[in-house]
Amino acid sequence: MQLSFTDIAAPFQSAGLRVRELHTLIDYHNRRYYQQDAPEISDAEYDALFRELQELEQRFPELVVPESPTQRVGSAALDGFQPVTHRLPMLSLDNATNSDEIRSKLDARVRKELGLPEGTALAYVCEPKMDGLAIELVYIDGLLTVAATRGDGLTGEDVTSNIRTLRGLPLRLHGDNIPPLLEVRGEVYLSLAAFQKINSDKQENGEPPFANPRNAAAGSLRQLDPRITARRPLSLFCYAPGFVEGSQFESQEEFLRTLESWGLPVNPLIRKVADIEGAVAYYQELQELRELLPYEIDGTVIKVDSYPLQRELGEKSRSPVWAIAAKFPPRQAETVLEDILLSVGRTGVITPVAQLTPVDISGVTVARATLHNWDEMAIKDIRIGDTVVIERAGDVIPAVVRVLTERRSGVERFLPPPETCPECGSAVVRIADEVALRCMGLSCPPQIRESIKHFASRGAMDIDGLGDRFIEQLLSLGLVHNVADLYTLTKADFMRFERMGETLAANLLAALEASKQRELYRFIFALGIRHVGERTAKTIAQAFGNLDDLQKASLSELTSIRDIGATVAQSIRTFFDTSDNLNIIRRMQEAGVTLSVATKKVGGRLSGKSFVFTGTLTRFTRDSARKLVEDEGGNVVGSVSRKTDYLVAGDEAGSKLNKARDLGVTVLDEEAFLLLLEKL
Repeated sequence: MQLSFTDIAAPFQSAGLRVRELHTLIDYHNRRYYQQDAPEISDAEYDALFRELQELEQRFPELVVPESPTQRVGSAALDGFQPVTHRLPMLSLDNATNSDEIRSKLDARVRKELGLPEGTALAYVCEPKMDGLAIELVYIDGLLTVAATRGDGLTGEDVTSNIRTLRGLPLRLHGDNIPPLLEVRGEVYLSLAAFQKINSDKQENGEPPFANPRNAAAGSLRQLDPRITARRPLSLFCYAPGFVEGSQFESQEEFLRTLESWGLPVNPLIRKVADIEGAVAYYQELQELRELLPYEIDGTVIKVDSYPLQRELGEKSRSPVWAIAAKFPPRQAETVLEDILLSVGRTGVITPVAQLTPVDISGVTVARATLHNWDEMAIKDIRIGDTVVIERAGDVIPAVVRVLTERRSGVERFLPPPETCPECGSAVVRIADEVALRCMGLSCPPQIRESIKHFASRGAMDIDGLGDRFIEQLLSLGLVHNVADLYTLTKADFMRFERMGETLAANLLAALEASKQRELYRFIFALGIRHVGERTAKTIAQAFGNLDDLQKASLSELTSIRDIGATVAQSIRTFFDTSDNLNIIRRMQEAGVTLSVATKKVGGRLSGKSFVFTGTLTRFTRDSARKLVEDEGGNVVGSVSRKTDYLVAGDEAGSKLNKARDLGVTVLDEEAFLLLLEKL
């Protein structure tokens, strides 16, 4: 049967209508969730809309447009940031530090410039002064086209690819009377919760933490790889116009309300007041509210509301006459560093913590502060007995910002890095290119929970049913102190758990027994050796063939293996040089843990072929798919390159699928992959 043009075009037209509808729906629910904190649908319902859009765009790639919600994941890494010249300079503001300066440096100055007599009404708009990074957004015909940092006020850096990843920011404006050219200034910031999470992850990974949320926001926005920015939950509030063509606004209040109607995020705490006393009251009120906000602010911005009056007042030097930044007092205090305590984190990172003479900062008594690491201590020359300045920045653990060396008496002393773990006595190491010191002991108390969870996970020893809830009970009852203790558990031990039945206890014991027969690479991966992931564990297992030879391997033997560099080799050697770790491994072997090595098929039907799997697989698991390929001599790798032969794409395939198409890599769905195996 011959199809007409209408028959062919109809599905495409229908899909196009639905794609545009999904754009509108998803943008609407993004605003409800990210800007208004009032979601109308569940996460599952939102995810279903997003998946539907992804599926339609995969079927009809020509429907993918830059403003699609699916295009926020971040593009390929950039070589550098291009300069962007602002049409209108992004000016800085004069500062005030108290209520009297707000009156004298803003209101009195404005009245003098305008010739306003006392008693004449002069309205102001008051806004929280976000502690973030200034940004300019350029919308052309409602479409986000360019985003640039403030830079020196005249020229900034093009960060468009990174700004597009902010989920609370519309890529296309909606509503009426959108100007053909709209420049909007705003502040990119990081919530306190997100800041704490990023810093926690950085410390556990042996990386220096960010000093405060502003640095974290700036560092996140200025990533050359937008995919990194996409993983960090940046937010934005808009607060001022740049160059606008085709629209005229009469006041700051009108401008901000119009931005909201177009879908741009505006801080809900912004308030118009009738006079300068209302602005002073707002400043004082916001200072009290500061500690309760989910983000950092460092003052109040107060602006003359009327745009005609703003234009009449103009600028002086590089700051406007009609606005001021009223800063809050710094959250710092002086105190004595009495001692340095050592804290061991869940991944073995040892952090020095200052024990302080208690001091009040913004109504909070502070007795401890993080010192981050020994490099940081050396740079700041921090010693026990010093008088120090501490700061509460970002509402996290306070930090020592500087030492008052002029107060030293000569009895102060530097604390050297520890050689053994303060918790378990195991050796402490510093891995190359990391600032952190780490305990490598498997039985270190702070690490036990995470090490057991990892050991029992599916990619490791795959102890079916041993989830977080049961691990917590094992620890709280004192039944395990390291992973070897798992193989000493009895049915009676499990029956001590809350809501534990005979059948479930028997199933857990059976799962433990089954885990005693595993491939060597799974066991190596399960040990949680720093820098040794599942793929590296497979390479090591293939190279050595048994655990004894691996335990005795020298650094040169390790680095001679493909993909094993000096850092990974040192981490492996340090792990097996720790006597407590060897004792735990010996106990597991005595309990019956037996390890096998799967020999890779040489000359198989997929020999020399490279596969990448992406998306959600429904016909088979990642592990079983990997085994199917490797049983036939093929390789499974994690990223797409020109050397990749096949990409197998499941549901919700993302950037890897796009890259494979760009490189001309053969793309298979699950059915096609299974068919390929059948035809071999």
